[in-house]
Amino acid sequence: MTMSLEPDVMLKAEGLAKSFVLHNQGGVRLDVFADLALEVRRGECLILAGPSGAGKSSLLRSLYANYKPQAGSVLVRHGDAVVDLCTAEPYEILEVRRRTLGYVSQFLRVIPRVPTLDLVVEPLATRGVDPAEARRRAGDLLARLRIPEALWGLPPATFSGGEQQRVNIAMTFVQDYPILLLDEPTASLDLDNRRTVTDLIAEARGRGAAVVGIFHDAEVRAAVGTRSYDLTERQAA
Repeated sequence: MTMSLEPDVMLKAEGLAKSFVLHNQGGVRLDVFADLALEVRRGECLILAGPSGAGKSSLLRSLYANYKPQAGSVLVRHGDAVVDLCTAEPYEILEVRRRTLGYVSQFLRVIPRVPTLDLVVEPLATRGVDPAEARRRAGDLLARLRIPEALWGLPPATFSGGEQQRVNIAMTFVQDYPILLLDEPTASLDLDNRRTVTDLIAEARGRGAAVVGIFHDAEVRAAVGTRSYDLTERQAA
């Protein structure tokens, strides 16, 4: 099957369905969403909307291939190719994540004892960026996110929740991903840092990145969003 996308479309999901089987509850099946379809173009920020439990985070994880949907496709523009993450081999998914698809989760998962600066440098190092340039870019972004330089040599496991989330954000925004998936990136941040993150998202959109995000903060949604996708309405339809 030949896969294609319209010229400006960076990510497209069709017929997407996800359910979970609760084995500790007698095998009860929980249907999260079914037959969902969406697409995101260059420079757009699509806001996933709906009440808690509507499946927003599950949809985002399905778009990142952390969850495998029971049906449907997730087409991603990956360089000159189009990759369906629902049928791609694991090595293909890893390559898409390395070059094309950035993801900020609500939780920081890092290797203990690895210094913060090294964590932020690592995505650039895997792309072959000059080590000095990579450290400069990582340091500039950490400073912009108000992580004190005195902390750069420390692992972030003992940081505050807000500091850890800013490290999380830096690890993704340090390189220019064509597609960004953002799961509550500003949830634990103060006003100044929320505004810094909205600036980073606006800059990503300005260079043509396609963004899909979950934002419970109305001010952030208004600042970054171009369209809204309400999962409750889609399921009702």
